[in-house]
Amino acid sequence: MSDRIVEIRATAVALERLLAALASNAAQRDKQGSTAKHERDLIRDSGLLTLSIPHEFGGGGADWVEIFAIIRRMAAVDSSLAHLFAFHHLMIATLQFFGTAEQTRRAMEKTVRENCFWGNAVNPKDSRLRLRRQGESYRLDGAKSFCSGASDSDMLVVSALDDLEKLKIVVIPTRRGGIRIHDDWDNMGQRQTDSGSVSFDAVEVREDELLVSPGPLGSPFATLRPCLAQLILVAIYVGLARGALDSAIGYVRELPGDGVARIGGDPFTLHTTGELWAQVCGAEALVDRAVQSFQRGWTRGDAITPQERGAIAIDVATAKVASARAALDVGSRMFDIMGARATTARAGLDRFWRNARTHTLHDPLDHKLKELGDFALNGAYPMPSFYS
Repeated sequence: MSDRIVEIRATAVALERLLAALASNAAQRDKQGSTAKHERDLIRDSGLLTLSIPHEFGGGGADWVEIFAIIRRMAAVDSSLAHLFAFHHLMIATLQFFGTAEQTRRAMEKTVRENCFWGNAVNPKDSRLRLRRQGESYRLDGAKSFCSGASDSDMLVVSALDDLEKLKIVVIPTRRGGIRIHDDWDNMGQRQTDSGSVSFDAVEVREDELLVSPGPLGSPFATLRPCLAQLILVAIYVGLARGALDSAIGYVRELPGDGVARIGGDPFTLHTTGELWAQVCGAEALVDRAVQSFQRGWTRGDAITPQERGAIAIDVATAKVASARAALDVGSRMFDIMGARATTARAGLDRFWRNARTHTLHDPLDHKLKELGDFALNGAYPMPSFYS
């Protein structure tokens, strides 16, 4: 048996154990909110944090097809923890997009050695955080909002504006002096993503902690980073849609015998279930296509052309529209299948819609629809930005 087959089987076993643990109390934790410390530690113990790190640095060497399959399955059970897990791998990929080979090697080996969990403080639309030269190093002052996964993280990827109003990306330990993580995330959905704010008070940044070669969007390959970020949102949306549909079907199947016969034989219930089934399967197919498209672009590396990158962005945008609408629609209409008793607070089944509604507002679908329309009518690819 090859080493790769052994790795795949070990990953599958670890994933099944993790999913079972997350599913056991997902509804209860959704009500509680705050940092899911125990569940984050379960992810640490699973070995899945090093999955996207190449074998040469001691990681699992998985491709994005495998990683996104895990994100989707995790999102169907617990979209908040899927969000944190996915963003962890996005932060690791950010090193490969924006940094040097040496920076990437050093950070990845540290992640494997210390089993680091990466957090996010990259919100380009929040301009309050500033990076200024201070002697032989730099300092960060200000704050960032929507910092998913910053709590209980070991490393942070941070964006800030320099004195020339240019966006800079830095990589620093979360526990560095002057960093304060605030427990101020109280939104109606994605309640355990810790997507609140982080403040920085004279936080030191060394020269080698700046990702400037090629830097943010500094090459055609670097512009794939927003595509990956958007694809992560897509995977979470379609996972939510699948989780909502599976939960509704499971709820009906577990009703007492007369209830199953009555609801399962109702033509209107069958019609609605069929509609939602087709919607979810259609979104999943588009997500599969987008993931394959991104993987091909990732494999191309620095050889990727702007046109190839543009085609990936279109595939991702198409999947985003379909998956977001599926998550919102199924998260609401699932109750048409289950009936009034399914709306109890104890069941917590409203979390699918709340999580989808919160997460799909990350950036409006109208922007993606405009890009798709411009491509369909004019053959124009989206201009690379942190959101397209």
